[in-house]
Amino acid sequence: MPRAYSRREFLNWIGAAGGSSAVYQASIGLGLIPAVTLAAPMASVTELGSLRRSVVVLGAGLSGLACAYELERAGYTCTVIEASHRIGGRNMTLRSGDIVDEMGHRQVCEFDDHPNLYFNAGPARIPAHHKILLHYCKTLDVPLEVFVNENRHAWVHDSNAFDGQPLRMRAYIADARGFMTELMAKAINQRDFDAPFTDQDAERFFQFLRAYGDLDEKGIYQGSSRAGYQSGGMLVPAVHKTPFDFRKILNHDFWRIKMHWAEGEDQASPMMQAVGGNDNIVRGFTKNLKSPVITNAPVQSIMLRDKAVDVIYNHQGINKRINADYCLNCIPKHLIPGIHNNFPADYLEAMASVKRGKLMKIGLQMSERFWEKQNIYGGISWTDQKIEQIWYPTHGIHDAKGVMLGAYIFNDGTNAEYARLTPVERLATAIEQGSKIHAGYGKYVETGVSVAWHRMNYMMGCTAQWSEEARQRWFERLQRPEGRHYLMGDQISFHAGWQEGALSSAHYVLDDVNQRVQAELKGNATNA
Repeated sequence: MPRAYSRREFLNWIGAAGGSSAVYQASIGLGLIPAVTLAAPMASVTELGSLRRSVVVLGAGLSGLACAYELERAGYTCTVIEASHRIGGRNMTLRSGDIVDEMGHRQVCEFDDHPNLYFNAGPARIPAHHKILLHYCKTLDVPLEVFVNENRHAWVHDSNAFDGQPLRMRAYIADARGFMTELMAKAINQRDFDAPFTDQDAERFFQFLRAYGDLDEKGIYQGSSRAGYQSGGMLVPAVHKTPFDFRKILNHDFWRIKMHWAEGEDQASPMMQAVGGNDNIVRGFTKNLKSPVITNAPVQSIMLRDKAVDVIYNHQGINKRINADYCLNCIPKHLIPGIHNNFPADYLEAMASVKRGKLMKIGLQMSERFWEKQNIYGGISWTDQKIEQIWYPTHGIHDAKGVMLGAYIFNDGTNAEYARLTPVERLATAIEQGSKIHAGYGKYVETGVSVAWHRMNYMMGCTAQWSEEARQRWFERLQRPEGRHYLMGDQISFHAGWQEGALSSAHYVLDDVNQRVQAELKGNATNA
């Protein structure tokens, strides 16, 4: 008796073969996915009128700036304290003359002084569904442009497949989909699938497979224009490229995650970036702030009081004290236990339970935009080497020069290894590995800069790494205020590493502070 496959099993089978895109398309075809629109809440802070409340914000990252911006407009007295020489936290764009304040490896960016020669060393992409961030970009008049995140003309490289030669992404994906759907087309005609599907279902799904994999009328994959032409296509007939050997495709690492990576929730097109560098989002806030933002001011002490918070910070060699009704703190939580405080033990234990992320980016100024001669305009090439990714700038198309991202390293072990290298050694390694993708790569490199986020002073880490156990035990504890002290930022969100996570956390804090102040004012009015 033929086995009856459930739709759930069927979609799991498709996912194993074709990834998230295949599951998504098949689910729509089976009527299993409704259209869903998610709305992000915006903070609403009630104006104080003639009343006064003070807030000290620790850290001039995006969450701190957003809180100061909203509270100031509502009549709060705000002071922002920042330990670093610069404002923006991990939102950092490097240009000519900028300082990379890495512990033990202080660097000065030596890019040419040109508006298009910059490098987003921190956040570089804005997904279309990050509504709070997009709200601020619109409100603060920060112009945006499209960011090319995936480019099928870019390269995929695996040292252990195809003799280590890079392949065009479009050719790899077209052939992988073609062979995969050919197998599915053959399987769907077998008796095992007759029970759960009607003849009409089977025919419709077969046509779906043909369209998805560009199969011929017999359900056979013989190549596709999606892979690019071998020759012709303009003045003479096009000749399809000879498909890759399917066994070699499966031996290539690209299909496991990277092939479907741009279909993820935060990677899907279209994406955006701020025109001229993502730190223009930071400038959008600072241009609209009247509150003081004090830089080069490391916090020395945070002390909870009955109805206030005392903060001591050092500025120009002098310790200064500020007393505020509320303290909003986006200092990286792994650094806070090292600051003198009177927090309860479980609060400090919760902070220490979350690991600090280790990420590194390397930016390379190229004397020539050679990638555009290869029909690459923006996007990312992938490699199994330690540099992991190469990015091509979306902006400055057809300029004489450009700044590429020569490495984006996610692996903690590799980051620790690269952090021990000097900046010169890091660039040399990035050039050596980039040459496996682009012949003659090194001859174009004029200068470069590297940012090891877990060694950056006053950061000493990047994306917070919550284990499932730590999140279940401690997330709500850290999200709740301790007295009148609030911990915030992307580190206290389910979207660590993204600006939207930082802003969502900030709005959560703003709503809570607003509710407390309004309840307090209402109580005072009642008692009067």
